[in-house]
Amino acid sequence: MILPKPLALLLISVSLPLGILAQGIRPSATYPQFWEYQGQPLLLLGGSDEDNLFQYEPLVPQLDALQAAGGNYVRCTMSSRDEGNVWPFGQSEAGPYDLNTWNETYWQRFATFLRETEARGIIVQVEVWATFDFYRDYWAVNPFNPDNNTNYDPARSKLPVEVPTHPIYTENNFFRSVPTQMSLFKVLEYQQKFVDKLLSCTLHHDHVLYCMDNETSVNADWGRFWSDYIKKVAQETTGKTVYTTEMWDPWDLNHVAHRETFDHPEVYDFVDISQNNHNQGQAHWDGGYRQIQRIHQSAQPRPVNSIKVYGTTGNKFGHSTQDGIERFVRNVLLGVAAVRFHRPDSGLGLSDTARAVIKSMRMLTDAYPHFTGNPDLLMIQQRTANAVYARNANDALVLYYPAGGGFDVDLSGLGGELTIRWLDVLNARWAPPSSIQGGASVELESPKSGNWIALIQEN
Repeated sequence: MILPKPLALLLISVSLPLGILAQGIRPSATYPQFWEYQGQPLLLLGGSDEDNLFQYEPLVPQLDALQAAGGNYVRCTMSSRDEGNVWPFGQSEAGPYDLNTWNETYWQRFATFLRETEARGIIVQVEVWATFDFYRDYWAVNPFNPDNNTNYDPARSKLPVEVPTHPIYTENNFFRSVPTQMSLFKVLEYQQKFVDKLLSCTLHHDHVLYCMDNETSVNADWGRFWSDYIKKVAQETTGKTVYTTEMWDPWDLNHVAHRETFDHPEVYDFVDISQNNHNQGQAHWDGGYRQIQRIHQSAQPRPVNSIKVYGTTGNKFGHSTQDGIERFVRNVLLGVAAVRFHRPDSGLGLSDTARAVIKSMRMLTDAYPHFTGNPDLLMIQQRTANAVYARNANDALVLYYPAGGGFDVDLSGLGGELTIRWLDVLNARWAPPSSIQGGASVELESPKSGNWIALIQEN
């Protein structure tokens, strides 16, 4: 179902240049499990110190630092819950919000963010509904709360005034407004206004992906409704095809909830597996490997994004900085289309360590045919859990040593004299190349302990 669109949104339906339609972010025509932009396949690598970067004051320095590190991917939750943030709607002097009016500061910030990211070739993944803004203390000040606006009351809206529980319990009817749920049409009217306003900003650009929610546990009807609505509005008003996904809460990618994205390419054009990044070591690799391979080998392969890599020493989840580094690198070797460090203190953000890892992954993937490779642990002999990981691109082999060490590697698939280069991940620096002989098993030991990657190529 699509609700009538206001005139304000219809005014953006001017014809866009054919170059934008042809060059925008989209699944690669050659490698459909990866993205392409401006006609070229690319790997999206990112990190940022905030999720709602459009409300982040040092925006331009953050984007410049990311670009300098070889990064090209950021997350944008449409959130207003941090200090210094503003909400999207207009507010009277007496206090209540009017959901028929806008806070121009919010939307100007968003427009600036879109303009600055596009100028740098940085792809944006927008999360339309910032889940945690609608629960607990944040719901108490949210304009959609019937206590905080002049547009509906609790009885008419059927929305609670207080939601003291975690989002996993889904006790806010805000997420049941759609026709296949509670049909809360008065609430849905203003939800539509918000989405229309968002699209009136994003559809002028060609570098935006859309995720419906953050760590959601609500009924799948909600995400399906908004995915369908966003794609149809994009087509009707600009002729553009846009790409959507949903982010589910369970950490185990085998949880049945994830099948709502994994098994429904007609609804969601790409997959987000961020919650796998709560898992550590071999379990992280194994969980990602099963699902990524299943999607890549399906009748309709699609990009798999991982926009939140958790892990920094001292964070509330008990994950270490080393966990964050390993997860980022493993995601790349697994073949995700996009990977980004989560904000502090849950992740490394755009810290010095994060920038070094991003730069290293760009150096690595630019040095061999990454898009044609596949994760492959079979050539590592007597391998122990979490000791070494590999990606095989036929005439090139990548080996990641999280803790350093030495391992026997079967190089029978690579013949003759080979070149090996070691990449110091935390310093983004190649060691001088050397030669080894292919055609048999060889013991390969990293130059030092720590995070090292070996790139072996035929001469």
